[in-house]
Amino acid sequence: LQEAVFGIVNQQQITALQTVERSGSHLLELINDILDVAKIESGNIELECAPTSINLLCQSSIAFIKHQAFQKQIQIDIKLPDNLPDLLVDERRIRQVLINLLSNAVKFTPEGGQIILEVSRLSCDLTVTDSSEEGFLRIAVIDTGIGISPDNIKKLFQPFMQVDSALNRQFNGTGLGLVLVKQIVELHGGSVELTSELGVGSCFTLMLPCNPSLSFRSKRTVDNMQAVTSGLDSETANLSTRQSPLLLLAEDNEANISTVSSYLEAKGYRILLARNGQEAVDLATMHRPDLILMDIQMPVMDGLEATKQIRLDPNLVNIPIIALTALAMTGDRDRCIAAGATEYLSKPVKLKQLFTTINQLLAT
Repeated sequence: LQEAVFGIVNQQQITALQTVERSGSHLLELINDILDVAKIESGNIELECAPTSINLLCQSSIAFIKHQAFQKQIQIDIKLPDNLPDLLVDERRIRQVLINLLSNAVKFTPEGGQIILEVSRLSCDLTVTDSSEEGFLRIAVIDTGIGISPDNIKKLFQPFMQVDSALNRQFNGTGLGLVLVKQIVELHGGSVELTSELGVGSCFTLMLPCNPSLSFRSKRTVDNMQAVTSGLDSETANLSTRQSPLLLLAEDNEANISTVSSYLEAKGYRILLARNGQEAVDLATMHRPDLILMDIQMPVMDGLEATKQIRLDPNLVNIPIIALTALAMTGDRDRCIAAGATEYLSKPVKLKQLFTTINQLLAT
């Protein structure tokens, strides 16, 4: 529907569809919460870490609960300092943490209340090499809600535990949310703190290391973390000992640009960005990248036409091109290969699969 496959869609409808998409994805994540708890307990969870903008992460998390807050006339304030560092975190997991805390704040705050998302840096020096002295980023979710008694605070981080039977009837939930919050943050080398007063409100505080690469010391975490283990793929280690391959990313969607480029840069690749098909042709001709990631639906010139034009240049005829499409319709793969693409992946692309495909094509 967002791609107007079944007819013209106006901006208001697009906004509604985006909400449906975000909500559907988040509901799927909630369904997986039960499995996640078991995975964390057994040490089998995989974090997909990449440099992540905390500013954008906080803004997108707030956007998810804005409608709920509006319905209850709850004021939301966000306090973000300038020049926040990017953190090496699993963006989806930390967003899961923030949405959980913000959703709880909305749920347990009466109408007309206030919620504050506040970020601050605590002696955060990215040049520090001694992990005992490294700084932390503090993310606090503060509400003017019903509060929690001291006796019940210790129950909050236990699986399937809700603190009050009367509240259970009023507010539905699995009782797993705060368990995952604590465990996910601790997997990142951080901690969770809670201060609360009945009838006044609560403050959940996340402490995340500014240089998390120094904090992944737990064997359980390192063994299972895709983004930091050197044993995932020997190609990753090799990138640091030679000239990093140059990848041309042809993509016009800002969310996809941010997700894919930050992930691949974290893997050691250099990224060249084209926001439409014509730019992709021009940049490919000028820079002759080692590989091209070509989105099919783009303005000015679509990815199929751009691929055809690139293949007309004798200097570019052997460059691997991975076609990426969100439509994934019958026959798409054949059309992409016929246009000159080397490989085809449908969106949403799993980053690990994309990384593996890139490595395979560069190795041939």
